[in-house]
This record gives sequence, structure tokens and C-alpha cells, in this order.
Amino acid sequence: MNMKLANDFSDLPSMADVLSMSGLEFMQGILEGTVPGPPIAGTLDYVLHAVEPGRVTFRGTPEFGVTNPMGTVHGGWYGTLLDSAMACAVMTMVPKGSVYTTLEYKINITRTIPLGMEIDCSAVVDHAGRSTGVAHGEIRGVEDGKLYATGSTTCIIMKMNDR
Repeated sequence: MNMKLANDFSDLPSMADVLSMSGLEFMQGILEGTVPGPPIAGTLDYVLHAVEPGRVTFRGTPEFGVTNPMGTVHGGWYGTLLDSAMACAVMTMVPKGSVYTTLEYKINITRTIPLGMEIDCSAVVDHAGRSTGVAHGEIRGVEDGKLYATGSTTCIIMKMNDR
């Protein structure tokens, strides 16, 4: 895993670069380090761990900086991680010349993740059509295998050119 993160806007790929690849090629480029990963991954301490058609896994470890005032992992961390994984799973199905964006997502937190515990957030595409993608995801402990949260998403797929 060679994922490198963008440090500023000049590190991010141009729209022309994004449109020149299929979504799967783009996601594989992030995993291999040839395409910079999203800065939010560094902020929230997670990395792209695995990519295949219709499936993505991120790995992360929540630390003190993502806690709420009660000292537990903030729901936004679960939501951001699940949104990232589910939407990126849809991205693996997006054809060259198209992009996607999240229309809506929902999460269910089933238990608190202990700080410092390594987790996997995996997502699988349920449907990828011409204009929409639907996926579901889950967060599980790497060592204990317990389910910590689930989610679902709907993304819009937009054709940007005729490549």
C-alpha cells in the first residue's frame, strides 16, 4: 500500500485527469500512490487498504482528535469513513468520462469503537447503473471482527464527456 495524500490543491488531479480514467483505474491509482489520496484521510487517520471492482476497504484508527465532548468517537468519524468507502466502491464502477457524487447516505452505529483500535471499513456496490449507484458498508474491528457501524448510500453518476 503506497497511498500518498494531497497536501494542497496543486497535488489534486485535474478534472481532465480524472475523466481520462475509469473509476476503477482512479481508485487503483490512489491505492498504488500514482494518484494522490484525499486530504481528509490524513485528517481523520484512515487509508485506502484494498480496491477491486465494486468493493473498497479503508483502514483506520480513531484517536483522541476525533472524539466528542464525552470522549468517545464522534459520529462524524463513522459517517465520513462510511461515506468514503461506499462512494469509492461506486467509483470503481464509474466509466471513463464520468464522475460521481453522494446524493444521500445513512449510518447506524452499533457500538463505540475504542480509541486506538484499528478498524476496516468495507463497502460493496449493490447497483451501478447509467445514472445511479447504490452501495452498503460496514465498520468492523480488525482484531475482534465485531460490527461497529453499518451504512448505505445512493450516488449520482454523471457523464461529463464523450470519451
